[in-house]
Amino acid sequence: MIVVPGLVAGCDGPFSTLEPRGPVASSIAQLWWGMLAGSLILLALVLLLFAFVMLFPARASRISGRRWIIWGGLGLPALVLPPLVGWALVAGERILPHPGANVMVVEVEAWQFGWTFRYPDYGDVTTDNILHLPVGRPVDLHLTTRDVIHGFWIPQLGGKLDAIPGHVNVLRLQADETGVFAGQCAEFCGTGHAFMRFDTYVHPSEDLPAALGFAQEANEEEGAQP
Repeated sequence: MIVVPGLVAGCDGPFSTLEPRGPVASSIAQLWWGMLAGSLILLALVLLLFAFVMLFPARASRISGRRWIIWGGLGLPALVLPPLVGWALVAGERILPHPGANVMVVEVEAWQFGWTFRYPDYGDVTTDNILHLPVGRPVDLHLTTRDVIHGFWIPQLGGKLDAIPGHVNVLRLQADETGVFAGQCAEFCGTGHAFMRFDTYVHPSEDLPAALGFAQEANEEEGAQP
């Protein structure tokens, strides 16, 4: 158990799921820590049984195999697994895209090898490989793809969800602080998969229209170039 803090100490950086910056990512990280704690508790109980058998072999031999199976194979996991399942169900329900007020919509189209983001609430402005979000506001990302399956993932803001040809999946995200967060395709999609990254810029809500307006002007200037 002493080794665990040393192992997780290296789990940082832009692709760390243990440094959440939003409620969805926080729910996932908390569940991960709960699963880790549950596995350590289960391991400790198994080691206690092992120590009992090694230290008191005569007493252990008087216990029938049926009792070992019932209490060791069923009883011990029953102490840990049902609470974790319940926790997972609650966490999963919390991160679903339930209908609600003030939810921003972004249409996401994946392609080999990049991402196009469209903002219908802001005049259908589009950006390539740069996602702009407001801080503190839930956002529903409508994911699809024009070619093969891709995996949309911003580790510090939420979990993964596949973009599937001919289908729209909805992912609910929210950022609790401004900044730049790294995104990545999490589904092998071809020779350029490793380079299929994007950046997510989280702005104060009042600054988002200006950021998207600047992005639109940049797109128009790029399109006007010969």
